[in-house]
Amino acid sequence: MAAVVISVIHVSKENLKGPFDLDGRTVPLISAFLFHSGGNENPAILNVNKNQSFQGSVVVGLGFTFDDADEKGMANSLAEMHQLLRNSPLNSEAIFPYIGGEELNDSPTLSHHRYIINFGDISENDARNAWPDLMAIVERKVKPERLKRGVGGSPDRVKRAEKWWQFSRFAKELYDAIKDVDRVLVCSQTSKYLEFAFLPINYVFSNKLVVINKRSWAAFSILQSQMHQYWADFMGSSMKDDPVYTPSDCFETFPFPKDFESNPALEKAGQEYYEYRATLMVQNNEGLTKTYNRFHDPDETSPEIHRLRELHAAMDRAVLDAYGWTDIPTNCDFILDYDDKDEEVSSRRKKPWRYRWPDEVRDDVLAKLLALNAERAEEERLAGLADMAQGSPKKRGKKKNSAVISEDGSFTLT
Repeated sequence: MAAVVISVIHVSKENLKGPFDLDGRTVPLISAFLFHSGGNENPAILNVNKNQSFQGSVVVGLGFTFDDADEKGMANSLAEMHQLLRNSPLNSEAIFPYIGGEELNDSPTLSHHRYIINFGDISENDARNAWPDLMAIVERKVKPERLKRGVGGSPDRVKRAEKWWQFSRFAKELYDAIKDVDRVLVCSQTSKYLEFAFLPINYVFSNKLVVINKRSWAAFSILQSQMHQYWADFMGSSMKDDPVYTPSDCFETFPFPKDFESNPALEKAGQEYYEYRATLMVQNNEGLTKTYNRFHDPDETSPEIHRLRELHAAMDRAVLDAYGWTDIPTNCDFILDYDDKDEEVSSRRKKPWRYRWPDEVRDDVLAKLLALNAERAEEERLAGLADMAQGSPKKRGKKKNSAVISEDGSFTLT
């Protein structure tokens, strides 16, 4: 997985105030996050970012879906869906395109292949009266399993049994937030690479997707940039070898540049990159994952991928400039995310190369973002916008390891 590497620290026993040698680099201090600056506090959730990032709907029940590719045989066929639509055009009001992380990452056109019955949060009687044919399907294919699992089960299972015609979690706050926009940014919650793309709002989004209520090219530039990739890797968790993008940790704590939505350089760079990538994916019949496999492959020398790397560097440059960090270089190299010491295992799988900034540049940017997060949080507090002003404690970001330096010059992580 992509991860921030904890550097080896050599502390001078004679001078605990520094300078220190941080992985071969002389620094005046070492922060709790093992950086040379940026402060020691956990990143705060910023009020300006709240209610803009969401996890999709948790369905629990293949019987809601129409999917010819379902190998378990629990989904309904697309032919049956088309017949239902012919029988009653009103059924179209409760049947929606359904998309998850797999389709987003694999489809060259970011297309869905499934549909889903969605009654929202209405009552059983209202659903029966409006869509009796669809309710009959859900009652036959979802209700029995929901009731079975609800007996003596967890509170969530009991609730699912009681509301068997509804999704386990509809994510009403998500659909309310995006009802007046034409598109949103989405990424797979768990993926080898952090890949953002625009989708229209007429979908039911799976819980395997994170939905960001942003529609500008500038927002895409920032979220797809190297710096947000590093921030998400640093703040998020992981599943096996893949990073997990959690909205509260990765998005709500992230300090965007001020007035970024009206930044023409960000708009231009993001649109050029996105449209070139979309054309390339269709041209090669390759989805996001395959495209970025080639992007990060040191043996990939095709002109089209070289151009994508150039456009990514231009987008990163626009993002850094928007922060005023014009002295940070955007030069990338092919660097291993980690070195697999097990030669037998390593020989059987592809090396985890990334085309990315050097570690020193990455750490500089992360330290700057940590300092900026603290600055923004203080600005919100002083402006009376923080939760403290409402009489409730401010929610903090996820606790990270801290380095404690003892008098003998050793250090431990807590």
